[in-house]
Amino acid sequence: MDNWNEIRTAAQVARLGTISAAAEALGVHRATVTRHIDQLEDSLGTKLFQRHARGFTPTALGLELLRITEATDEQFCQFHRRAQGQSQALDGELIVTAVNDLAYMVMPALKAFRAAHPLVKIHFIGSATLLKLQYGEAHVAVRVGPKPEDPDNVVSRFATLRFGLYASTGYIERHGRPDGPAHWPQHHFVGGDQSAPQTAFVRWMAQNIPEDRFCLRSNQFPVLTEAILSGIGIGFLSLQEARSRSDLVEIIAPRPEWDSTVWTVTHVDLHRTAKVRAFLDILRETGAATQHAA
Repeated sequence: MDNWNEIRTAAQVARLGTISAAAEALGVHRATVTRHIDQLEDSLGTKLFQRHARGFTPTALGLELLRITEATDEQFCQFHRRAQGQSQALDGELIVTAVNDLAYMVMPALKAFRAAHPLVKIHFIGSATLLKLQYGEAHVAVRVGPKPEDPDNVVSRFATLRFGLYASTGYIERHGRPDGPAHWPQHHFVGGDQSAPQTAFVRWMAQNIPEDRFCLRSNQFPVLTEAILSGIGIGFLSLQEARSRSDLVEIIAPRPEWDSTVWTVTHVDLHRTAKVRAFLDILRETGAATQHAA
């Protein structure tokens, strides 16, 4: 049969016994119910009801149609419940992606999420490549920089990273502390190369530090961090990283123009699933705690 609406209408009439009751149950006009029954009987070439003054009495075929329709309705309901349960179940796999530099911000949330939902297996992908969320390559992405603009994604601000210029105490002991731009040519710096993300502080370094004063470049922020901590040169660190170390000297305090925004990104089709919602809630809580501590 092509028209499920006509079948369901006939089943309601067989169940309730009158056109009026079926119309009220279906939320349609009586004429619609009558038309559906006439069309269905015409297409079958037989009668489904005996008409009489008190209403409609289903024939044997009408009763069989009611039985099949009720069974089919129940199967659809079971399918719907199964689909709902699958989308709400807190098990299976949760795939989170972020650049490696942001792993320290995500790990507290992953730890808390794992403790709350031990049946979920977590897969963390450290990648600067924008994975295709619409193809299920990841459930949640954590990104830094300009706000992602894909209309199929749900984007929320997660945190703001503040950056300042720092040197290790070992570096200061060997080379002294620079006192402003006039002293830059006498010092050594570490910074990103051309393939590194072009953040505001990377651009500032390009504009203010002579090229021949860079003693080390890298496209990996963890490498630059280790270079600063080991005393190779002066460079940018996040305020959180700097505050966690006692062997650093602040050369220039964080400035608002050097800030970087961190975003959480999910595909609209996955955003409302229980697993993703639960993780995002925990991520927001840990992010807020991190910001407060910073």
